[in-house]
Amino acid sequence: MEYMTAKEAAQKWNVTVRRVQVLCVQGRIQGAARLGNMWVLPIGAKKPEDKRCAHKLKDR
Repeated sequence: MEYMTAKEAAQKWNVTVRRVQVLCVQGRIQGAARLGNMWVLPIGAKKPEDKRCAHKLKDR
């Protein structure tokens, strides 16, 4: 299986590296693994849905 770094995923998904790291810690990226002090993700990993703002949209 081929992997990409959190930095590569951040560029691909147009988010920050820190956001990718948080998603990994939360277990929201299937197949993400920690190697030493960095996260690696499968090349085909999908960007998880952003649930941070969902409640704001429902209130309208």
